[in-house]
Amino acid sequence: MEIQFRTNEKVSAEAVIEVFKSSGISRPFDDIVRIQTMIDNSNLIVTAWKEKELIGISRSITDFSYCCYLSDLAVKKEYQKFGIGKTLIDLTQLAVGEQTMLLLLSNASAIEYYPKAGFEKIENGYLIKRKL
Repeated sequence: MEIQFRTNEKVSAEAVIEVFKSSGISRPFDDIVRIQTMIDNSNLIVTAWKEKELIGISRSITDFSYCCYLSDLAVKKEYQKFGIGKTLIDLTQLAVGEQTMLLLLSNASAIEYYPKAGFEKIENGYLIKRKL
């Protein structure tokens, strides 16, 4: 299977929603404006493509110096378990550099995945949840 990875390639909200829905990640699928705003305000997006089909995405907000929040990591269900998610993480890390911490919040269904992908579980985080 030949997969192409691209950094900061323009993607549509519709294509991202398809990936989100298929992957099992929980996002506001019915709010296309909100999804487009999420994309537009991210400053690092790494995508995986099979020909012209978007099959995976890593969407982050970063200062490229100290911290990178990996907000979304999603791969379409039929392409999971081929290392695409790990490659998206690796390319995100490469883009931000070794001095930059990579941080994320895990979806409950992916808790077991992240340690296998090189993440260390932390206990010193805090969160103010969104209202919507």
